[in-house]
This record gives sequence, C-alpha cells and structure tokens, in this order.
Amino acid sequence: FNTCAIVSNAGALNGSNLGHIIDSHDLVLRFNHAPTAGYEKDVGTKTTIRILNSQVVSKKHFKFLKNKMYTGIKILVWDPCNYSSSLEQWKEKPDFDVFTPYIKHRRSKPRTNLHLLDPRVLWTLWDFLQAHTSVRIRPNPPSSGFLGIALLLPHCDKVRLFEYIPSLRMTPRCHYFDREVDTSCTFGVWHPLAAEKLLSLVLNEEDDFTTFQTGYITISGYNKFKCSS
Repeated sequence: FNTCAIVSNAGALNGSNLGHIIDSHDLVLRFNHAPTAGYEKDVGTKTTIRILNSQVVSKKHFKFLKNKMYTGIKILVWDPCNYSSSLEQWKEKPDFDVFTPYIKHRRSKPRTNLHLLDPRVLWTLWDFLQAHTSVRIRPNPPSSGFLGIALLLPHCDKVRLFEYIPSLRMTPRCHYFDREVDTSCTFGVWHPLAAEKLLSLVLNEEDDFTTFQTGYITISGYNKFKCSS
C-alpha cells in the first residue's frame, strides 16, 4: 500500500474535519467499536481493518456476532497474556473468553477475514518499546494503537496516525463517539501510552502545524524508512 491511515478513537477527532483526508488513504485501520456513521465528516467512512480487544469480542453489549460493523472487512482480535506465559497457558486461561465468539463468528460469517493474534507478539512489542525508552515502563502490553503501527509498517509506504499524538483539540473525553471523561484514555493507566506516543513522535515526519494543529503524524514504512548513520 502507498498510504495507510490509523484512526484513533480520541475525543479530539470531534470537529476535526479530517474525514476526507482519512478516506483518501489506500487502507484505513480502526479500533474496537468506533463507529463511522454519524461522524463521517471527522473520521471518514472507509474501513479496511479493525483491531478488536477481547472485551469487545466477548461482552454481549458490543454485539460482535450481530453488528454489521464487524463484517466484510479484515479483523484482528487480541487478548493479553502474562509476560512469561506459553501459548498453551494462555489458551487454558485467556483474560476474556475470546475463543467462543471467535469460533461462532468464523462459522456464521466465513467470508469475513478474521484472525486471532498470538498474544506473545504483544510482549515482543513491549520489549522493543522498553529498549527504546530511557525509564522503566509499565509492565503491561502495548495498546491497540501501537499494535496497529507494528501491523502496518511492513505493508505501507506511509502510515498516518490521526489524533494518536494529542493535537490542540485535546479533550478529557475518551472517545469521539461518547461522553465518557477520563484523561487516562490519552495518557494511559494500564497501557504504556506515554512511552508509545513519545517513540511515535520521534519517528514523526510531519511539521508541528500538521502534528498539533491538523492532528496527524506520518511514519515511513519499512521499505521507505531511512536510518541515519
């Protein structure tokens, strides 16, 4: 892909008018149950991939098995494990019951491109993040956003992340689609969000106006990334 967009769920997307820019990308990645209907002007309409955490898949009120939001696209589902857990240990005791709805979805919607992440990958990303952070970070798996970056960098010439780095529109609202107020959604309590965002900012190729006023950063994919000597 030439250009890929990662659309956060941040409340700062409200009033951003970024929808047309987001939809201009070859691939658009979204997270969890974030809607586009009713928010097209700010977040666009295109969805190529959704990354879903195991709560969205397992809790009935998210309607994973019924909502059309989860059909006709590529879906990657993840559930965390302990740092030292084997795959078998995780399968015996996942954080949430991800396997039952996963199997039901595969059987009822066989055309949906649905995948389940090996949870050990999350700790590989955590190791990378810790290796590039000067202080000790929280020993919890990285966020879906950081997973999205890792997923797309091998496949996209340019990856643009919308409101991953907070712009001047930053708000205490967690999501653009609800009224929940919690600043930890931006800076993190469980996920090591601050470390993720600082590393992403180091890799950012946009100027300050685009980053903090318009509201997105750009990172070159692996095949375009140039390391300084």
